[in-house]
Amino acid sequence: MSYRLTIKEMPEDLRPRERLQKMGAQSLSDAELLAIILGSGSQAESALDLASRILLAGEGLAFLANATMEELLMLKGVGVAKAAQIKAAVELGKRLATHRLEGKVSVSSPQNAALILMEEMRFLDREHFKVMLLNTKNHCISIETISIGTLNASLVHPREVFKLAIKKSAASIILAHNHPSGDSKPSKEDIEVTRRLVEAGKIIGIEVLDHLILGNGSFTSLKETGRM
Repeated sequence: MSYRLTIKEMPEDLRPRERLQKMGAQSLSDAELLAIILGSGSQAESALDLASRILLAGEGLAFLANATMEELLMLKGVGVAKAAQIKAAVELGKRLATHRLEGKVSVSSPQNAALILMEEMRFLDREHFKVMLLNTKNHCISIETISIGTLNASLVHPREVFKLAIKKSAASIILAHNHPSGDSKPSKEDIEVTRRLVEAGKIIGIEVLDHLILGNGSFTSLKETGRM
């Protein structure tokens, strides 16, 4: 049998928790952060070894962002408690990424809007169509999910988009959806849906300022590219 060094047996400057305390969370690797979330490993491997194996089993953080409880439980060394800890940490991260004080965040450009939405949406494995509701000062009132589609399409109806905008007294809106492929190039359907929603907004009196197509770390503004 081979002997594996436990985290407690490591020098202090190599232990994830001690490194976090001294150097800050930003200095830790993905595996080290995940090891802290897991808390412990098993007799066969340390929490750090387990964390590294989990990340290698999928596609790194992209796997964790979308993994179900069932998928996590299929990994050796991951029981219900550890799977729940991972799911809770990922969900908390998603909520923190999109959390904004109501009416305090000013949306001044497509880049600004994309930054607010990107971290939550870049790893989604289905198309999510969202609408960002803005007041008269272009402050974000809220971000609402309108539909969740399949691998390559989302179903959007003007009624659902503007129902929430009217309910929350939005002066204007920004449309956004992700492409699970990671490519932010808009499709013909994206452009057609946008034109339909722009026309509906004119009738209702709520301006559609832009439609953002989000990829993996990239985005396309239909407003900036002259497609709306």
